[in-house]
Amino acid sequence: MAMKKVVPAASPDAYVAALDGWRKSLVASLRKATHSAGTLEERIKWGHLVFFHNGPVLLIRAEDTRVLFGFWRGKRLREIEPRLKPGGKFEMATLVLDASTTILPETARALVKEAVALNRKLGDPTKTAT
Repeated sequence: MAMKKVVPAASPDAYVAALDGWRKSLVASLRKATHSAGTLEERIKWGHLVFFHNGPVLLIRAEDTRVLFGFWRGKRLREIEPRLKPGGKFEMATLVLDASTTILPETARALVKEAVALNRKLGDPTKTAT
């Protein structure tokens, strides 16, 4: 079976516009909390939303049955949100959200603020040794 080729969204707004239902409202809420936490550059990278401040900070990826809210230095953010699951390269940790789980905007904002502060202090997480 061939993999479905997905054309990346033209912009972050187009990415959100292409979603529907709970995924659209959740992604919009996560984006709003992220933008309210500080000045980050938002781009479409690897087919989903990626936010940068001195290197990549976090991603928001909508899938068919879940939304991922992942942080490059997420392992250091587990005191704020214990549901963050470590995995992947760097200090990546991801919060898996679905139609029945949520995250408070204040918690999302606190995660983003701390993640930005870590990048400011420690540099680009993809270029520094842990």
